[in-house]
Amino acid sequence: MIKSIKSLSTRLKPGAGQGINYEQLTEEAVSLGLFNPSWYQEHYGRAFSSNVDAFKDYVRKSRFAPVNPSPAFDNETYHRTYMDVFHGQVSPLLHYLMHGRQEGRRYAPYAPRWMPRNVLTPEREVSAAAQELKVAACLHIFYDDFIDRFAQALSSFPIELDVLLTLANDSLVKHAQQTFGKHPKVKNLEIRVVPNRGRNFGPMLVEYAEKLQEYDLFCHLHSKKSLYSGKEQTQWADYLTEYILRDPAVTSGILNCFAEDSELGVYYPTTFWMMPTWVNHLTMNAPFMRAWEKEFDLPKTNGFLSYPAGGMFWARPQALKDLLSKQWTYEDFPEEPLPNDGSMLHALERVLGKAAQKNGYGEFFYYPPTGQFTRDYSYTFSSYQGSGLDQHLPAIQAHECISFDVFDTLVRREYTVPDYAKLKLGQQLASNGQVGSAQEFVEIRNRAELALRKKADFSGDVNIKDVYKEVGKALGISDPEATDLMQEEFELDLKMIRAKDEMVELFNHLGSIGHKLWVISDTYYTRGQVGLMLKKAGISVPYRLLVSSEEQKRKDNGTMWQMVKEDLTNEGIQRYLHIGDNVVADAQLPGDLGLATFHILHPMDKWQALGFPDVLQDDDALDEYQILKWGKLISQVGRNPFIGE
Repeated sequence: MIKSIKSLSTRLKPGAGQGINYEQLTEEAVSLGLFNPSWYQEHYGRAFSSNVDAFKDYVRKSRFAPVNPSPAFDNETYHRTYMDVFHGQVSPLLHYLMHGRQEGRRYAPYAPRWMPRNVLTPEREVSAAAQELKVAACLHIFYDDFIDRFAQALSSFPIELDVLLTLANDSLVKHAQQTFGKHPKVKNLEIRVVPNRGRNFGPMLVEYAEKLQEYDLFCHLHSKKSLYSGKEQTQWADYLTEYILRDPAVTSGILNCFAEDSELGVYYPTTFWMMPTWVNHLTMNAPFMRAWEKEFDLPKTNGFLSYPAGGMFWARPQALKDLLSKQWTYEDFPEEPLPNDGSMLHALERVLGKAAQKNGYGEFFYYPPTGQFTRDYSYTFSSYQGSGLDQHLPAIQAHECISFDVFDTLVRREYTVPDYAKLKLGQQLASNGQVGSAQEFVEIRNRAELALRKKADFSGDVNIKDVYKEVGKALGISDPEATDLMQEEFELDLKMIRAKDEMVELFNHLGSIGHKLWVISDTYYTRGQVGLMLKKAGISVPYRLLVSSEEQKRKDNGTMWQMVKEDLTNEGIQRYLHIGDNVVADAQLPGDLGLATFHILHPMDKWQALGFPDVLQDDDALDEYQILKWGKLISQVGRNPFIGE
């Protein structure tokens, strides 16, 4: 019988030690081959005075980090399999030894999910050069208990440093002064009480941007909590604190890396392992990213990227001089409340790496499962590694109703670019002298679509038939002639539709064994037109088809998902999963409504993940030479959405 979260957290309260005989449990774990003290210490670069101390270190970290006690036991697998243990903030092996065996729970051997390349190998004891660094910890504290959390973390820091505090209100000042003022690792302390504006970045930049430039290095942390599953969750904050400030083997390595390599500018641990697979992405932040990129003269970022998710990191001030040299005020930042994602602050943490690169500095990371430092950015795609869908089939089949996106999920375009059919139609019209160029027609066609959206105040969606009525007016042709053009665009697009074979095979398999299947698409095409595309791709089992042009609801603004959730409730469907390639429309927005999602890579994302050059961006997306050169190859590479097939 699975224990409740409250029961787990009460019986195995982290760090309490009450009722836990660590000596006995260590001996038992070793005898079972589940804890290997020598392997653990070598793997994570830290020596302990006894096996019991090493086991205690594992128990503490494994509540929030994917560290393993030995090759025989995989921490992450146990937490992902038994989410009550994760939400209870309980060590997997400790839980298994004390309760899991009796409850019939299973464990798996350590299975590497990603192996870093370009590994850095600093010494794990602080070097003489690193000891000479002038260092500051810039800490923003909203929750009182984080005063003690950060102070405890600093106790293990390998050198003395200055602490620059920003506090959310006056009531925290006395506690902070008493705690940090006499802390043995704190040389100098500054405290400033700040307004609740700008989250963690506002206080750091407004209060300390100028002062931080006096240091060789600084770290930035803030108090962070999540509330779900009925209790306070601090795993993400604990994870970041551990690998930025607390673990002496890691912090010594960080300082040594900076001291040894003057070209390293920013450090942070790889993204918290329990975050969604798609979090290393622009998500809803593209317009805010563009604003920062323009202000700091940074190159444009598309799709997936590496960034310090949560906004906690180490940096060399010179690497971030663009941020630190600006005169900031709190009015530069939006007022609360802020959304969970999609704001200038969410975008700001995503441009830190590019800002450092612009100034000639690189990033490096720490990957807890292997205990390694690395400069390998490919961790951002590590969740998409694998040989294909077979490894995910049991989890997918566990759902009663499964929906699929259409474009780049079930079908792909032969040349990748969605507007290529419009460009080809434009070529025909240009040859007849009806438009000046193919590109001009694409602009007319897309402008007509945008005008209809504006007219509807961006509610509902547009239909391709209505779009071509507007196109006809712009071209000065009759409605029947405009309808013929509409049909020609569709037929040109249909001709280039290809199946994503593995995804179509999965769809047909699920239908053949009795799953309820839905297909959901944001598109101006009609239901009948999308149905023809799916038929061409080989879809051969029954399904319900929802298209935005007919339903007048869209995935990318959430209205379609609200309808889907209502329909699921009305039909009594409890086990539902959506599969799609768009990070926002197919993953983030339905996930925010509590719907289960399975994100797959868009062909362009897979192209990026494989390290191929940036192509078909901006103006190149309507350059036929570039489309013919790259589009077909990208489409073929992206047919299977996994890396390593």
